[in-house]
Amino acid sequence: MINLQMIHEARQKVSEIINATPIFTASRLGDNIYIKMENLQKTGSFKIRGAYNKISNLTDEEKKKEVIACSAGNHAQGVALSATKQGIKSYICVPSVTPLSKIDATKGYGGEVIVVEGSFDDAMKRALELKEEHNYTFIHPFDDEYVIAGQGTIGLEILEQLEDIENIIVPIGGGGLISGIALAVKETNPKVKIIGVEPENAASMRDSIKANKRMLLDSVNTIAEGVAVKIPGEQTFALVKKYVDEIVTVSESEISNSILRLLEEGKTTAEGAGACSIAAAISDKYSFKGKTVCVLSGGNINVNMISKIIKTGLFGSGRLTEVVTTLVDKPGELVKILEIVKKCGANVLNINQYSESSHMQLNTMVVRIVLETFNETHQRAVWQALRDAGYEHFREAIY
Repeated sequence: MINLQMIHEARQKVSEIINATPIFTASRLGDNIYIKMENLQKTGSFKIRGAYNKISNLTDEEKKKEVIACSAGNHAQGVALSATKQGIKSYICVPSVTPLSKIDATKGYGGEVIVVEGSFDDAMKRALELKEEHNYTFIHPFDDEYVIAGQGTIGLEILEQLEDIENIIVPIGGGGLISGIALAVKETNPKVKIIGVEPENAASMRDSIKANKRMLLDSVNTIAEGVAVKIPGEQTFALVKKYVDEIVTVSESEISNSILRLLEEGKTTAEGAGACSIAAAISDKYSFKGKTVCVLSGGNINVNMISKIIKTGLFGSGRLTEVVTTLVDKPGELVKILEIVKKCGANVLNINQYSESSHMQLNTMVVRIVLETFNETHQRAVWQALRDAGYEHFREAIY
């Protein structure tokens, strides 16, 4: 059974390959918020800690068999690099929802990737099948004492890097990260409160703790694919039950907003799973008093996803707005509406005009204008000015 001594031993092992990641202040997010920057870790996430510790503790016989793992992307990279460093061939089953950037990175670290249609749990099933077929050594992504011990080294670092901590907020998927951190922290300083956070659409650990048994979700659907796990591990469930003080959930919009704020205000990149802890810390639903450390567990986000999040976030916060209205199709009509926009101080980013449908009058056109505005107040002022100017068919596009 895992204990504090195993985490200290893991720290000696993983020091061969990992960085001791910094803790940054995040005053623009909150005066009491600090961020443990595991997105700056090798492979871009915390997962290499547990993977390297596990593979380092394999017997010579287990290493000869080659290793196989399943992953939503970050464990895959950790296993691939850890195995390659130790001269071992690795095979990684990943679900089809895994971002291409994570798949390419895993290949770059020397892993052979097997894409499995479906979710993380489908990838897990296939990896276990291949383990039996080829007698591979299986490297579990979270429910393994050496993996948990490796992740727990983050807890030791946090306690050394920052004094007078009151809360540590940790994302939960299968539970390996929070189990290791919670054990390391609570066995060293039991006064520190450990808070787990899950997406509302993938809250398997929360449901399991409530039911006092491991619960299997019917489905998981979240932009935080790194924590999209239908059922927690046996060991991790027991450790969370023993050491974790509270589990909270965050919405998809809260996760998306935290990624955007970290980009803009923190000048740092977080994937959905990594941003969950920050989403909980800045949510209006919760109030964490005292010095609070958020574990930003990873930064391996797909660039296309970043683009979508930025666009959605800007529209949602009132910094971009789209207006749609009908104009008489004659010279000067478009100039009139643009003059109103100009007087309001909004910036035009895009204009489209066309006949929207067959039932429109022949002498009319629809105009769609994307505007850059300062905030929601400014956005509403632009809308009102257009209404006051008599654009009766004016409507705001909904995002």
